[in-house]
Amino acid sequence: MYSSTGLTKKQFEKLHAKIAAREIKPGMRLWPPILGLRDSITVTLKYLRRNRVQADIAEEFGVSQPTVSRAIAAIMPLLVQSLMEFIPPADSLGHGRQFIIDGTLLPCWSWRSRPDLYSGKHKRTGMGVLVACSLEGILSWISDPVPGSRHDNFIVKDSSVLDFVDPADYVGDKGFVGNGMITPFKKPAGGQLLGWQKEFNSQVNKIRWVIEQKIAHFKTWQSMNTDYRRPLDTFPEAITAVIGLEFFRSA
Repeated sequence: MYSSTGLTKKQFEKLHAKIAAREIKPGMRLWPPILGLRDSITVTLKYLRRNRVQADIAEEFGVSQPTVSRAIAAIMPLLVQSLMEFIPPADSLGHGRQFIIDGTLLPCWSWRSRPDLYSGKHKRTGMGVLVACSLEGILSWISDPVPGSRHDNFIVKDSSVLDFVDPADYVGDKGFVGNGMITPFKKPAGGQLLGWQKEFNSQVNKIRWVIEQKIAHFKTWQSMNTDYRRPLDTFPEAITAVIGLEFFRSA
């Protein structure tokens, strides 16, 4: 179960119970009766975990592709609502602790109507998030998504994450220069870094290896690592659902 859904059997049962206990409000989409709640949750997790083609999942469950699509559309908002309590806010990063922070792009199809999704840094379209972890490698926070054209420094300011801490407690890459964080030195125009600056950069990059591993682990949810398949307006909700699942399974 873990390989296909990202959750152990115990975690799945806990999630199923949380969703089953939620009140279905008027106007909310219901999961297809042919699948039921349990299989609809399983279908949605399989989709998020492996970014599988819906027709492939439909064949596995003996239903049609539109049925799978309806199940995902119904379960996704319930996932978000059920898991919000596990997602730490930006102000949870205070208390004098040190954190490593980095940005990453979550890719989607190229949408001609949304040029703001194109990231010049990554040369592809998607939405960007910031990820923070402790020096020990404990995932601590993931920001809300923003269009891929936005710089990491924009997300820092937009999320207000530095409003609650001393910026000097954060370690980041060169993209965060100017925020008061610990960052590598940039090579001066037409010049070279001094020996001690090169050594400093080497030590910072050794520390930053931890956050790169946490981002790679987050992206084992393949819907966050390969082009998102569903309509673009559902992408932020899917990102929030996966963020919730990531913190839920480590709770």
